[in-house]
Amino acid sequence: MPDRLLLDDLLLSRAAVDRAANRRADENWQLQRLADSKTRVLWVAKGVAAVAEGEGTARLVFSSAADLNSSIEVSFLGIDDDGIAYFCAHVENQNDAPVQADWKSLREVGRSLSDIDAGLLVTAVALDNWRASTQCCAKCGGEVVSQHGGWSLRCVADEADHFPRTEPAVIVLVRDQDDRALLGRHVNWPPGLVSTFAGFVEAGESAEAAVRRELTEETGVVIDDHLDAVQYLGSQPWPFPASLMLGYHAWAKETTIKVDETEIAEANWYSRDELRAACASGELKLPSSISISRRLIERWYGEELPADWSW
Repeated sequence: MPDRLLLDDLLLSRAAVDRAANRRADENWQLQRLADSKTRVLWVAKGVAAVAEGEGTARLVFSSAADLNSSIEVSFLGIDDDGIAYFCAHVENQNDAPVQADWKSLREVGRSLSDIDAGLLVTAVALDNWRASTQCCAKCGGEVVSQHGGWSLRCVADEADHFPRTEPAVIVLVRDQDDRALLGRHVNWPPGLVSTFAGFVEAGESAEAAVRRELTEETGVVIDDHLDAVQYLGSQPWPFPASLMLGYHAWAKETTIKVDETEIAEANWYSRDELRAACASGELKLPSSISISRRLIERWYGEELPADWSW
């Protein structure tokens, strides 16, 4: 029988800050917080953030709001349990930030951050990516200006409001009657790199229908039609650039593999012993622990897998 417990260790789903959405439209309150010496500012430039790395750990490098000037746009991220407010400063170049730090991507340091830092960075990167892709009004092409603490952009010409978009995507580990797992390699990956299967939810489609459709389109494998054959296990934001990954396990009815060769180059069924042997020998590499794909594999496998089995 499927295990109904949800995944509770998704690294990018961690959050320890109250987003305080009710304060986004309160400009006076935000100005007061930006004048508060306790307020912390996270710096992001084109998807990378200011961090300090130690041996196996990383932390965000913050500055005070006093380091901001009128040319730097900021987004309000939230408030911690001590009432400290956090903002993200969006800059074009790392040299524009008044901090001494390494500049790293969320992929590089996400698994090494604390819960509070991970939640802040995921949100900051998602907002930064959205801003970078929304340079003008989608209706008229006019200029847009930031509003509501960086959580909306308003067109100067027609006053249309634009908000951050999140694209739902499904990701699934499929199991057969012998409890083997189906893993595959994308056409753009080198031999040996394998993962679970994923795809975007289409217009007018449910997430569960997308799981079934994507799997059959990409591999030829058909998921069973009984009610428990598609099991939701949890979600994780994936701001590369703007996805929410909905994780599933599913059970196959027809297991013959015929990959599409457009997205998937190869796919195979693996028992736990086969996967362990292939990874231990270096024949296969699995996704990193920051990904929901890795957690779906480990849930099926029954335990956490060695870090050196990752790409």
